[in-house]
Amino acid sequence: MPIKILMPALSPTMTEGNLTRWTKKEGDKVKPGEIIAEIETDKATMEVEAVDEGKIGKIVVAGGSQGVKVNDVIAVLLEDGESEIPANFLSGAVTAAPVAPKAANTSAAPAQQSQTISAITPQFASGTRVIASPLAKRIAEQMSVDLRRVTGTGPNGRIVRSDVERAAANKNTQAVPAAAPQGINAIDYANKLGMAYDLIPNSMTRKVIAKRLTESKQTVPHFYLTVDCQIDRLLDLRKQLNETAEKSKVSVNDFIIRAVAVALRQVPAANASWAEEGVLMYKDVDISVAVATPAGLITPIIKKADQKSIQALSSTMKDLATRAKDNKLKPEEFMGGGFTISNLGMYGIKDFAAIINPPQACILAVGAGEQRPIVRDGELAVANVMSCTLSVDHRVVDGAIGAEFLSAFKKLIEEPIRLFV
Repeated sequence: MPIKILMPALSPTMTEGNLTRWTKKEGDKVKPGEIIAEIETDKATMEVEAVDEGKIGKIVVAGGSQGVKVNDVIAVLLEDGESEIPANFLSGAVTAAPVAPKAANTSAAPAQQSQTISAITPQFASGTRVIASPLAKRIAEQMSVDLRRVTGTGPNGRIVRSDVERAAANKNTQAVPAAAPQGINAIDYANKLGMAYDLIPNSMTRKVIAKRLTESKQTVPHFYLTVDCQIDRLLDLRKQLNETAEKSKVSVNDFIIRAVAVALRQVPAANASWAEEGVLMYKDVDISVAVATPAGLITPIIKKADQKSIQALSSTMKDLATRAKDNKLKPEEFMGGGFTISNLGMYGIKDFAAIINPPQACILAVGAGEQRPIVRDGELAVANVMSCTLSVDHRVVDGAIGAEFLSAFKKLIEEPIRLFV
């Protein structure tokens, strides 16, 4: 029986993607683990691999197609001994041709769940791969089911929809659909008032940002804590380091990342996430750092940041930021993280409050360092001061813990020699 290859969900937030190119053509044989296509998601361009063995019988969605919905049939795999696709096998499937970016509203056939579906998964650098159909993955996300704890009943132990639904029923979990954004439709508003405008279609990244941040602001109980940090010593130390540096120079942001990493090691209760079953206390200090790209905001992750020197952090951050802007990050480089830093100081922003990046519990918003009047030993003086605001999920981190973290962070910033101990 031929196997339908579906458009996979390569990230928890993906609903559609662009099929950049096929690395195999019709008639080519494929084996499990072989790269068969490149797909552009809301975060990056990723390679996908085949799970089943066979021959590419038909490419349904051509390379270069945009706006392909998750679970659309994109190709058909023929098993050994099969030479043709049965009549009506692809009934209802949409054959997509390469389209211009503005024509991203591709119609799609209803998603089908079948044990003949071939799931294709991203090629991760490490970790255990869960074999599940794209539909099962999407339902698992909606129902908060951990696929690693689900036993698959499909071919070769693949997890299918019924497996996920059974697991959800066993734990009495019920899917809660996200609330639709409320407000005035901007297009109707502009048209009714005769306002001239250019319509720039939303990228997948922009759509995901809108959805996730709306959900965060509506469902996560935020509170905010702000400290002012004097950074004169930090600036002097940075100058000394860069004067003796043989290669790349370190930035103020590198010191901030290092200070957050050390502070999280000192106050581990701030390195956590909320779950209905309990609070997840992360063992590693993995820090997400917000990077602005042409497509929107993305947060690459510096793994085990507390174990890296400032120079190593600087090198790692430069590499991640460059590849983030080129849309070349690997999934494991932007999925995860326990704490986020958002720095707008380079734009001259004095202070701001950032929206938490779920399921993380904290995000630190960093403003610009600027000269301000201060009182030192009873005398009026001038110092370079940087305002930092911590947005906190009150379900996970109480006010005292948030204050303890900021106190540790402030001390490290104002006495930067501690970052080298």
